Amino acid sequence: MSFAPILQALALPPETLVEQRVPKKLLLENGAPTAGDKRQISEGIEECLWHAALKPATVGVPAFRDATREYLEIAVVTVQLRPAAKPGRLVELIHRAIPYPVLLITRLGLYLGVSVAHKRWSELETGKVVLEELRATASFQPEAPTQSEAGFLARLRLTGLPRGDLFGLYQGWLEAVLALEAAQITGSFAPPASADQALVMREALASHAASLRELARLRAQAERETQINRRVDLNLAIKKLEDRIRHNEAALTF
Repeated sequence: MSFAPILQALALPPETLVEQRVPKKLLLENGAPTAGDKRQISEGIEECLWHAALKPATVGVPAFRDATREYLEIAVVTVQLRPAAKPGRLVELIHRAIPYPVLLITRLGLYLGVSVAHKRWSELETGKVVLEELRATASFQPEAPTQSEAGFLARLRLTGLPRGDLFGLYQGWLEAVLALEAAQITGSFAPPASADQALVMREALASHAASLRELARLRAQAERETQINRRVDLNLAIKKLEDRIRHNEAALTF
């Protein structure tokens, strides 16, 4: 298995292709704040490749600039991970290391994942950028996708993305990732049709994840509780959380 199913889904024009290896030294110097992070990059990454650069001249979409950010190009990057890699942290480190907005495709064994991260100017360091929002799919096998995953792959196609400017184009990819996150809960891939729907989806996903964490904590606490009155209170709290989770799931369906 290769990165081909996702790269083919993007349908990028030949003018965008770069196909250059990204040295680990660059990632280590720019994206690894701790010794543990440096070790993850050194030991967890087999190869990092800059696949394509989406610029106004190569995709016919204007750059974006405002007081918060500047999107002059979008990088498409593929990363082959080693078996012992910890994908979650590595994905964040790679996005931090590259100053451009990145569509990152990672491969671990038979599984691929896609992530995006909006970036903005740092308020503390002039010329530095920081992650504003990182979204990542769960790993999946694009050669045998579920119905939701097939919908996600179709949504990645460059010609189907917003073309007002590079920020809007990148936002189109982010919303596709957002919708696949939601589909893993609802079973249905339904990208937001507006900025308001995207905001509702973000908030519902965040609330859903927090509620699941709290539900697991309360259930474990209830199992250990020996006082009847306290167990009754915990079970009532669990019931309220379960209702909230159902509400969040409903909010993810448009």
